[in-house]
Amino acid sequence: MTDLVTTWWIWLAGALVLAILEILAPGFVFLGFAVGAAAVGLLLLGPAQLLSIPMILLVFAALSLVAWLIMRRIFALPTGQVKTFDHDIND
Repeated sequence: MTDLVTTWWIWLAGALVLAILEILAPGFVFLGFAVGAAAVGLLLLGPAQLLSIPMILLVFAALSLVAWLIMRRIFALPTGQVKTFDHDIND
């Protein structure tokens, strides 16, 4: 199990799976986790390979949260605006 968590390509493959899942179920939920997993995968190529498993998971959680908050701010509707639809696409 230790080898799986500290292997860089596993994190990048997980990021790809989460990004594909985000395409299938849009909502910017899985995309934050995908960005966090990709960042951890790239960090494991360098100095982060010496970190322990709990520290790697903590870095993943922190980077995922930061990515989600940034994307929420960038892609959110303007304040107070609600998206409503008055007509049906089939009309």
